[in-house]
Amino acid sequence: MPTTTKTVCLQVELPEPLYDSIQEFVESRPDWTRDRLLCAALSLFLLQHGASSRETNRLYLDALFARPSDAS
Repeated sequence: MPTTTKTVCLQVELPEPLYDSIQEFVESRPDWTRDRLLCAALSLFLLQHGASSRETNRLYLDALFARPSDAS
């Protein structure tokens, strides 16, 4: 039985060059969205810095390999 992950809305201020890089990335890769990119980046950062949650690992792999989220 698939697990359901709840989502939250996050508002964050980013330096404009970072935002521009994100936009360029997703515009040149139609299979990526900003949400997918940020989920992959944040979960990878957390895993690299000691997070050991299986859920964080699953979210990273789902974002990286474009497995559909159950929360949509």
